[in-house]
Amino acid sequence: MLLIADRGFFSYALWRKAIGTGADLLWRIRTDKSGPKPVHVQDLPDGSWLADLRQTHSAAARAAQPMRVRVIDYSIDDGRENTTSYRLFTTIVDPGEVGATDLAAAYAQRWEIETTFDELKTHQRGPRTVLRSKSPDLALQEIWGHLCCHFAVRSLMAQAATHSGHDPDRISFVAALRITRQTLAHPGAFPPDQQDQHGRDSPGWLDFLSRLLRRLNPARRRRSAPRVVKRKYTKWHVKRAAHVDWPQPGIDTTITVTHC
Repeated sequence: MLLIADRGFFSYALWRKAIGTGADLLWRIRTDKSGPKPVHVQDLPDGSWLADLRQTHSAAARAAQPMRVRVIDYSIDDGRENTTSYRLFTTIVDPGEVGATDLAAAYAQRWEIETTFDELKTHQRGPRTVLRSKSPDLALQEIWGHLCCHFAVRSLMAQAATHSGHDPDRISFVAALRITRQTLAHPGAFPPDQQDQHGRDSPGWLDFLSRLLRRLNPARRRRSAPRVVKRKYTKWHVKRAAHVDWPQPGIDTTITVTHC
């Protein structure tokens, strides 16, 4: 499992705690004077580099075992003027396992969590629907039930995308959810077995694929939006008329790994 976090979340304590879960980490890191200062250890073939992290606020912290991270510095070219330099920390220290460019591209997918919230709250649970449980333990159990259901549907979508060769983004969650709900009315039909005893695609699986692939989403277009709000309640700029025609990416995004 890869745990992705935006900048502003990093702290030494939280990083250690996240490592303890067993997940691989990929976090964006601040590069200003308030950000962590990794100590260079070794350059890697893909342009990333290994570094040690150690707190320096006390003698005990300086004496503690440093944390080894892989640092990825990169820039983005998508046809627009962009002078921002990005920095990622990851626990995946072997570039042979995943290259720096692939990790930088994976970090850009962090916003997909917003799509997941919509799938869970609007489509699966239903709009304006509250949890039925009356105690904290039962509410937690109900939440886990929703998460397990979402994981099961998403797993089927991933299998369908792999089987058909389509981009997973084109597989519709709403369609998969509806087909799954309809299938549950027939005992033994869910989850659909992909192969029968002779190793051939089973009729149930082929029917599921056929119905799902008839409802593919359109291919995603290149798009961008200004990070502003309609009213000034946060640090983001107020939305103005100039933000209506926000510059859009003119070419496919190119990631250039740099060494700072």
